[in-house]
Amino acid sequence: MLSRRSLWIVCAVAAAHGLFFIWYQSPDWATAWSDQDGYRRLGHVLATTGKFTRFPDAQSFVPEVIRTPAYPLFVAAIFRIFGEHQMAVALAQTALFAAICLLVFATARRLGSERVAWIAALVTALYPAIPYFGALVMTEVWTTLLFTVAMWLAIRGLDDRGVGCFALLGVITALIALSRPAFVLFPIALAGVGLVVLPLVRAHARPAVRQWATMLAAFAITMLPWFAYNYATLGVFTLSPAGGVGRGTWEGSWQAMWSGRLQNELTHLADDIDDRAELDRRVVAVAGRERLPSAPMLEYVHQWEDIRRIWTEPADSAERARARVVADREYLRIGLENIRRDSAGHLIARLARGVFVLWAGEIPFRYSEINDLPPVVIRACWAVQALVFVAALYGVYVFARKGRAGAAVLLAAPIVYVTAVHFPLLTEARQSLPAMPTVLLLATVAVIDLTSPRSAGS
Repeated sequence: MLSRRSLWIVCAVAAAHGLFFIWYQSPDWATAWSDQDGYRRLGHVLATTGKFTRFPDAQSFVPEVIRTPAYPLFVAAIFRIFGEHQMAVALAQTALFAAICLLVFATARRLGSERVAWIAALVTALYPAIPYFGALVMTEVWTTLLFTVAMWLAIRGLDDRGVGCFALLGVITALIALSRPAFVLFPIALAGVGLVVLPLVRAHARPAVRQWATMLAAFAITMLPWFAYNYATLGVFTLSPAGGVGRGTWEGSWQAMWSGRLQNELTHLADDIDDRAELDRRVVAVAGRERLPSAPMLEYVHQWEDIRRIWTEPADSAERARARVVADREYLRIGLENIRRDSAGHLIARLARGVFVLWAGEIPFRYSEINDLPPVVIRACWAVQALVFVAALYGVYVFARKGRAGAAVLLAAPIVYVTAVHFPLLTEARQSLPAMPTVLLLATVAVIDLTSPRSAGS
């Protein structure tokens, strides 16, 4: 039996890893990852006024239409307790990272030996992408913690027939959706797994309908105040009025047309140059340099400018908030038009590039340094993550082979869900980060099974 000292080792590794990335990321705190500005602003206003808005001094209330409230509330709590310092948020998120590792241990321990659970927790502590985002004021580590709690509760629900575990699971999945709207359908997916798939693989030990219904009810009740807020302030019954699928669909319609570096360059040109003639001249020059057709590049930057103008031109903050909702609908319309022009090509691009980026595209180097990295370094990062993902798929098979088909199905659910939800949209590696502790657990089981088959499931 492992001692508590072994878990302290995991926590120490996680803390050291987190502190390293705080030091490493600090030069980019004020210059990169612009999403941080929105979360810092919302956290400040919540901490000082209790209002969920970026414009507390406006004559009429200006609702937040881009971000959901769970993570800004966490940031506000840190600001109120420790002061408005990025270091305070980064240190708090390092503690969350250690908690994630312990949850991986607890989840794996329910399914196997302490040794396997400890190794899975240690592998998680060594995985760089989580502490990478822990140093930033962004939702990733917070959402990953909540998602890991949800998976622990789901696995626990395989053996616990009480409704309390499922009620808590419903609350946690609601908090996940209120942190990252892409996960709003995850409790429904879990209920589908529990009610449809689990009976096929473990008919005599499945949770009853009452338990999954309890989870969905708890989820709905927890979500209701936020839906009511949006309806009261904007007249829309929605999760994220201007943070929906529109922009993701539009950006996804262009992903894989060019390399990431080239598309980033085009985006910056469109963002920085207002004069259309000068923009066209610069884009044509880029096309000539790359020996690529200029027409698609020109169409891309024109669409970028035209849609952004919808919500950047209004001067009044309330009018601009409403314009963001209109812009998201326009993103969706134009994105679907782009896809319809070449549906087959878009499908191939999503399979060849989108899914790969989602699960293997993380580059844990400072944002300001990524474009200067040698291609071999980037490809090495991709290769390691691709191997981890393939190992995780094998880990699902290991659990099924060893008589834990119910666990295999539940542990595979995040992989299937994240892939399905993000398949038609712009994909970024950080979108799969909440599911990565589960992926690392599965990959650990797979490697142990391959190297020491007798110890992997015992």
